[in-house]
Amino acid sequence: MLTLRLTLESFLFAWDALKANLLRTILSLLGVTVGIFAIIAVFTIVDSLEANIRRSLDFVGDKIIYVSKWPFAFDSDFPWWKYFNRPVPTPREYQQLRRQLGPNNKGIAIFAASNGNILKAGSNSVSDCVLQGVSYDFRVVSSVPIREGRYFTTQEMDAARPVTIIGATIAENLFPNGSALGKQLKARGQTLTVIGVMEKEGKKLITLSSNDANCIIPFGMFTKMFTLSTTGFGGGPSATIAVKGRDEDPGLLDLEYEMRGVMRNIRGLKPRQEDNFALNRPEMVAAAVGKLFSVIGIVGGVIGSFAILVGGFGIANIMFVSVRERTNVIGIQKSLGAKNFFILSQFLFEAIFLCLIGGAAGIILVWLVTLVPQDALPLSMSAARVILGLLISVAIGIVAGIVPALLAANLDPVIAIRAK
Repeated sequence: MLTLRLTLESFLFAWDALKANLLRTILSLLGVTVGIFAIIAVFTIVDSLEANIRRSLDFVGDKIIYVSKWPFAFDSDFPWWKYFNRPVPTPREYQQLRRQLGPNNKGIAIFAASNGNILKAGSNSVSDCVLQGVSYDFRVVSSVPIREGRYFTTQEMDAARPVTIIGATIAENLFPNGSALGKQLKARGQTLTVIGVMEKEGKKLITLSSNDANCIIPFGMFTKMFTLSTTGFGGGPSATIAVKGRDEDPGLLDLEYEMRGVMRNIRGLKPRQEDNFALNRPEMVAAAVGKLFSVIGIVGGVIGSFAILVGGFGIANIMFVSVRERTNVIGIQKSLGAKNFFILSQFLFEAIFLCLIGGAAGIILVWLVTLVPQDALPLSMSAARVILGLLISVAIGIVAGIVPALLAANLDPVIAIRAK
C-alpha cells in the first residue's frame, strides 16, 4: 500500500510540474509528436498499400494452381532463353487435363483475355474493356460476383453461344436507362446478349484485375473472335489453365504432383527432360509482396526513428532543466523522508507523460489524415499501429527520463536544499 501511495503521489507531482510549465511542456512534446506522426504515418501508408495490393490480387484465387508458360517468380540463375522456347497452354491440353486428372481437384478452367476493346450498344460505346473468354468452371477458380442475372449454362458453353456477363462500368455506360439483362451489345463485330451483370468493385491499384470493365464470354465464342497465340508473343491472346484444389489437400502437394505428371505425359517429355511449363500458385505472389513490404517497412521505420530520436533528445534536455529548477524542492522532500524511488518516479513519470501526450497527438494527426477521402489509396490505421505508437512513446519517455531521474534521486539533501 505504501508503494502504491508513493507511486500515485509521484504521478500527481509529475502532473503538477507539467501544468506549472505549460508552454515548456507543449514545446517539448512537439518533437515527440512529430516523431510518432512520422513513423506511424509511414507504417500506416505501407500497411494500406500492401492491403490494397493484396486486395487487387484477389482475382488469382485461393488454393489454385495455374498452368502457364511463365513462372510467377524467377530464379536468379535460371537461363532466360529456356522460357522463350516454352509453348503456351492450349485448349487440347485443357481437355486432356480434364480427362486425366483424378479426384484431387474441385474444378479446372481455361481462360484468355484481350485488353483495350471497344463495346457498343446503339449510340453508346465504352472503350478500354477486357474481353475474357472462359470455360464453365471459371467461377470455381475465380470470383465472378453476379449482381443481377445468372452465370453461363453448360449448354451455352458447349455451343459457344453469343452471350456475355458484363461488369458494372460497362452496364452503366452502355445501358444507362435501365437493366442490361436481355440487351445486346457488339464486340469486334459480334452481337452478344447480356445474361448477367457483375457487382461493382471500384478502383484498384492493379486495375486489370477489376471486373468493372470485364466482358466475359464463353471460351468457344472467344476463339471465334481471336486467334490464340501459340508462342505467347503477339499473334493474339494466350490461354491459361487453372485448377482448384480441395480443402483436404491444404498444401496442394498431391494436386501439384499429379498435374506435373499429367502435363509431362501430355507434352511427351522424357524422364530426364526439364518441364517446359510452369505450375504457379498465388502464394508465390503473396510471398513476394510480403518480402517487398517488409523491406519498405524497415526503411520507413529507420527514417521515422530519426525524428523520434530528435524528440527524445528534446525531452531529455527539458528533464535536465526541470531537475535543476527543482533541486531545492527535491532537497526538502528528501529531508522530510522521501525515498529515492519517490524522487526517481516523479521525474520518470513526468518524462513518460510528456511522451505519451506527444505520441497520442501524433497518432490523432495520422488518424485525421486517414479520414481524408482517397480514391487511389484508401488509408486505414490499425489498432496494432496505435498500440505500437503508444509503446514507442513510453520507451522514449523511459530512455529520455531515466538519467535525469537518477540524478535527481541521488542528490544529497543538504546540498540540494542550499541550491539556488
